[in-house]
Amino acid sequence: MSKPVIASIGTTHPWNIAGVGLDAQIACEYGLPHAAAIVAVSAQDQHGLHAIHPVPAALVTEQLHSFPPGIAVYLAGALVSNENVRAVAAFVQDLGEAVVVVDPVLSVSLGGDLQTDADLARTLNSCLLTLPVIVTPNLGEVERLTGKAPADAAAMEAAARQFVRNGAKAALVTGGHLRGDPVDVLATAQGIQSFSDTRIPGDMRGCGSTLAAALACELALGKKLAPAVQDARAYVRAKIAAGRMRGGLQVAF
Repeated sequence: MSKPVIASIGTTHPWNIAGVGLDAQIACEYGLPHAAAIVAVSAQDQHGLHAIHPVPAALVTEQLHSFPPGIAVYLAGALVSNENVRAVAAFVQDLGEAVVVVDPVLSVSLGGDLQTDADLARTLNSCLLTLPVIVTPNLGEVERLTGKAPADAAAMEAAARQFVRNGAKAALVTGGHLRGDPVDVLATAQGIQSFSDTRIPGDMRGCGSTLAAALACELALGKKLAPAVQDARAYVRAKIAAGRMRGGLQVAF
C-alpha cells in the first residue's frame, strides 16, 4: 500500500527552519511523502523578515488542484494575503471530510509581519477558520485573531472554545510563552483537554510550525486527535532538547 501524503500550503523560508521547507523535513523524518503549494516567498534570516512576496491567487489555486492523489492531511501555514486566504478557503471547502490543520502564522518571532494585507486576521476568521479545520494558534496569534491576549490557562480555554463555536473542528491553543511550565489547550465539540509538561531549557525557532507539521503527520498515520496532539508535543520537546544550533539560532533541523 502507498503511504499517506502530507500536503503543505504556505510560505518559503530560505533556511527551511519554518514554512513549507520545515514541513518537508518533518514529513521525511516521519517517513511520509510530502507535497507543497507555495503561496508566498519570503526573505528572512537570524535578523528577522526582510521581504515577503505573495504568489498570485490564480497560481495558488492551480497548485492546489495539482496535488497528487493520496493526500491524508492538508497543512496550511502563513497565507500572507487576503486573496490567497480566500483561494485556500475555497479549496478546503470543496474537500469535504478531509483533515486540514491550519497554523495561522501572522508574524516572524524575530521581527516582521508575514502579511501583505492589514486585515488578514479578519479574513482568516471569516473565510478559513469558520470551516471544519484544526487550528493551532499560539498566544500572539490568538490575540490578533480574537482581540484578546490569554494570560492563563482559563483564558486559553475560552479562546479555544471560541474558535470551535465559530466553526473550527478543533482548536489547539499553545501556551509556551506563558510563565511557568508550558500548557496547551485542545478544544473540540466534545470538550476541553489540557496538556502540560515541565519546561525544557531552550528557545527553538519554529516551535509552532514544528508542532503543526508533527500533528499533521501523526494524524496522517491514523491517530485520533488527542493522542496525535500528545505525540506531536513529544516530538517538539525532543527537538527542543536536542539543542541544535544554526547561524546563532536554535532550530529543529
